[in-house]
Amino acid sequence: MNWLQLLSRKRLGSGNRPTNSATRTDFQRDLDRIVFSSAFRRMQDKTQIFPLSKIDYVRTRLTHSLESSSVGRSLGTLAGEQVIARHRLSENEASDFGDICAAACLAHDIGNPPFGHSGEDAIRHWAETAAYGRQRVAVLQASQREDFLNFEGNAQGFRVITRLQNRDNIGGLQLTCATLAAFTKYPRESCIGKGRFSGASAKKSGFTAEDQANFGQVAETVGLMRRDPVLAIWHRHPLAFLVEAADDICYRVIDIEDGYRLGHLSFQEVLELFSAVLPDSANQSARLERIGGDKEKIEFLRAKVISQAISEILACFLDQERAILEGRFDEPLMSHIPHRAEMGRLVAVATEKIYIASEVIEIETAGFQVISELLERFIPIIDDVAEHASGASPRSQMMIRLIPDQFLGPRGRPAEDGYTRLLRLTDFVSGMTDSYAVSLYKKVTGISLPGG
Repeated sequence: MNWLQLLSRKRLGSGNRPTNSATRTDFQRDLDRIVFSSAFRRMQDKTQIFPLSKIDYVRTRLTHSLESSSVGRSLGTLAGEQVIARHRLSENEASDFGDICAAACLAHDIGNPPFGHSGEDAIRHWAETAAYGRQRVAVLQASQREDFLNFEGNAQGFRVITRLQNRDNIGGLQLTCATLAAFTKYPRESCIGKGRFSGASAKKSGFTAEDQANFGQVAETVGLMRRDPVLAIWHRHPLAFLVEAADDICYRVIDIEDGYRLGHLSFQEVLELFSAVLPDSANQSARLERIGGDKEKIEFLRAKVISQAISEILACFLDQERAILEGRFDEPLMSHIPHRAEMGRLVAVATEKIYIASEVIEIETAGFQVISELLERFIPIIDDVAEHASGASPRSQMMIRLIPDQFLGPRGRPAEDGYTRLLRLTDFVSGMTDSYAVSLYKKVTGISLPGG
């Protein structure tokens, strides 16, 4: 792969020529389009770790995405300076690399359903075990079936930014192909055969069967290398490694800070965890002593740990750049940095003491029920109306009005084929905020009645 092509400013679905503006570049426009999208705003009420938290301090998907974007910009800009010097890329600025990573990081969780990763599990479980849902999914073939049995928030995110937002546009938000490729950590369809392909980029799917053509166009435009002549699977865009690393840095470090603020970890525990990542420094110790409150000390150390991780990730990326371009490196950069064990310890402690906290488990369990129930109740309604039109049951004709027309089909009529109907329903449910999913669940189950 070559950097000039990898940094393509061509927009998916747009015939307009890239702009030549230095004051607001195409990649900066990508970021702006994501920020002003409704799907981005909805992340304010989507779970990061602590669902439906009443504490303002705790991160949501939105704040996590903003923080990841900040780290991604730093990583991309720093890497861009070195790559430009190495390859003499006179047509690009270091800020282009930073803006691509920032935009991709900003959108990296935009497809996640309500209630965190349990939301993804709920959709998969429904597709595999629910009385009606299982039958509907079982008749599908290959990637169409796997899109639901292995529902993936990353693939849903690609749908959101290339199809569901600005849905009247071909290409949705019409982001640059460079940003879309950097966004896609898993450039493969959902059905490729278990164990057939190794590497981090083959672990999950990055686009649905319906969106395969869109990603194929992105991959061709930026020059990604195909890994199979038949199956839809490519090597990653190099900047996708930095996007992944920015997310890794933030959730590892920030989850520990949130855990401390909610009382799941003591000050001493966090002090030891963060200090283990940092080199000994007399100046740093003296600075820490001058900070009065424990909360402020944790914030100081958190910033230092992120800075240290950025430096180590950057060095690793530059060391592996040639192998990445040739498709010979396909592992998380985090697994190759000097402090990988210490950064891994952050995840281990969070898993042991934060992710299983009672308030997390209780809400995620309820969320599992909410999502499964919504899917199981709505898909028979959609099928009934699709197959019988005005002859559908009065209940179906009434309940289908709860689904916005955009998640049904042209003029509010359900699509003819079953795969598309299932996709539109998962689009609807996965796009919900935590609060809206709970509210709609209460209404359709009769738990909460208007005026009651």
